[in-house]
Amino acid sequence: MIATLPTQLETRGNGKGEPSLAELNEKMDALTRHVEYLTAQAERAERARQDRAELFHDIGPVAQDAFRLATEQLAEVQEYVDLDDLMRLFKRLLQNTVLLERMLDQMASISELADTMMPLSSQAFGKAVDVLQMLEHKGYFTFAQGGMQIADNIVTSFTADDVKKLGDNIVLILNVVKDMTQPEIMHFVQNTLLIAEKQVEQPVDTSMLGLLKQMRDPNVRRGLALTMRVLSVVGAQAKA
Repeated sequence: MIATLPTQLETRGNGKGEPSLAELNEKMDALTRHVEYLTAQAERAERARQDRAELFHDIGPVAQDAFRLATEQLAEVQEYVDLDDLMRLFKRLLQNTVLLERMLDQMASISELADTMMPLSSQAFGKAVDVLQMLEHKGYFTFAQGGMQIADNIVTSFTADDVKKLGDNIVLILNVVKDMTQPEIMHFVQNTLLIAEKQVEQPVDTSMLGLLKQMRDPNVRRGLALTMRVLSVVGAQAKA
């Protein structure tokens, strides 16, 4: 009877509305859990406080130096900068945040494009260097220097009136050059020069008998006839 009394107290209480032993144990466990939770929170808060204290201790000198430097820099420009201007600039930056973000995206895209084009640019630069070396080896640059000297001589040799007349007659000059550079004319001039060069090396008989002997050559008579015809045209032009 006495042995069963604690078991009855554990399950039913003491009959006076007081909690049983199991309920007391549950409350003690809950209280223990709360205490452990509060202890963990207190430890976490203490660690956070120590971390903040260490952070403030580390950044304190840096912040002081930054504040001192900012103060010195602002002291140098305080006569040029107004606080209202800074606030207005800050407001505009806030109002154009989307635009600034878009500009930063574009700059990032340009940077990526530059990274992509860098190898191609290197190849193109190397190709350009090779082409320039080939042109120099062939003498293009020397010819260009000579051409510049020729152009300089032409420019210094012509007056303003000469240049005006040249401009007025440029079409006629080009037509004459075009007629002179026809394939038939160029072949005729080339063959004439080659034959004349060969004939110059041979002795020339300038005696009357030698001249009369040359007149018997049909080619000589044809050349004289053509020469007389040309002289007739030149005379007519001179008379006009």
